[in-house]
Amino acid sequence: MSEILFADDDEALRRMVGDLLRHAGHTVRVAENGTLALAEVRRQPPELVILDYRMGRPDGFTVCRQIKDDPRTGHLPVLILTGQSTIEDRLGGFEAGADDYLAKPFDARELLARVTALLRQSRRALDRNPTTGLPGGEAIQREIDRRRESEAPFAVVYFDLDDFKPFADRFGFAVADEAIREAGRAISATAEGRGDAFVGHVGGDDFVLVCPAGEARELARIARARFSQALPRHLPDDAVREGVYRAADRAGVEREFPLTRLSAAVVRVNPARWTTLERLGEIVAEAKLRAKGAGSGGVAETEL
Repeated sequence: MSEILFADDDEALRRMVGDLLRHAGHTVRVAENGTLALAEVRRQPPELVILDYRMGRPDGFTVCRQIKDDPRTGHLPVLILTGQSTIEDRLGGFEAGADDYLAKPFDARELLARVTALLRQSRRALDRNPTTGLPGGEAIQREIDRRRESEAPFAVVYFDLDDFKPFADRFGFAVADEAIREAGRAISATAEGRGDAFVGHVGGDDFVLVCPAGEARELARIARARFSQALPRHLPDDAVREGVYRAADRAGVEREFPLTRLSAAVVRVNPARWTTLERLGEIVAEAKLRAKGAGSGGVAETEL
């Protein structure tokens, strides 16, 4: 399951909560005070931290604040336990950065429910691309598995940006990041309102749209058009006016490139003919080459 750190100066409560979490399938580390809790978090970050508010100095709020202020551990979910139930105490916990708060005495079922919810939220957040906030690799794979198990035909549309390396070299990382964000926004806006469309960000300038097979080509066309309309606001006027720029290619030779556009590889999937995810990846790669060969911002279609 998950590794959880529980810090409390009450030995009986440490034993009780530790046993409860272990019986639920988690690995549990315990600390007697805030100083030891911080040392444990820094030595090996757990997946969740549970802190008692009143455990001497530093107290739970101080420990929480230090965990959240450290860029190495700030992503860790923190649950505060306290015997104080006033609104001021609850607000103090949230101001310290706590993700949840549970007053003592508590029901064991509620503690387990809150632990499960925090771990679920944390995993979802970690499986999102930090540039676009879109779901990442594991979520994309789950979505493809879900579609395949439904036995209804679907399509995987794989987008990426043409000649993105020379584009990033010429205009800089800030513009390159904005181009990636615009690509994510264009694809997401295209899928918005369509209940059966899923958008994921594989990484870098690579995106995936999963949708009904019959809608794929039109959605790809709309997403590409939206991106091309949005990109110019991030570029110098002369580049927008000319539609081209000069940069070094992969061989180091300087030449002229058109402004980057989205290419799309549309793969229609018949679940009855499914083999493996790796085979899907091979077919997508072949279609991507054909899309780029069709010209900047091209679309290629194939079937699995």
